[in-house]
Amino acid sequence: MTQDWRGAWTAALDELEMDVATIEAMLADEHRHAETPPADIWKPPTELGALPLELKPRADEILTRQLAAAEEIARRLTANRQQTAMTARIETGEAVKRPVYLDCAM
Repeated sequence: MTQDWRGAWTAALDELEMDVATIEAMLADEHRHAETPPADIWKPPTELGALPLELKPRADEILTRQLAAAEEIARRLTANRQQTAMTARIETGEAVKRPVYLDCAM
């Protein structure tokens, strides 16, 4: 039973680690993965009980990687917003769009 419990946790961490690796790959090569989000979002398993003590270092390492990836995503979103705002202020060289006529009848 202990081996089944440990095996279930190992499999759960394997899945979670693959999910983090996918996100890290997307961050490393944004052009290739820009329009291909991960198909399967990791869902925590149920009924596993407590994490085996010998798997804690691995779980901690995966958590550290998740937090680093989330921080990088937030940084890139902020940079993207700033770039969008700056781009909106750039003059394109086109004439400023003004009304073609003004109704003075009133």
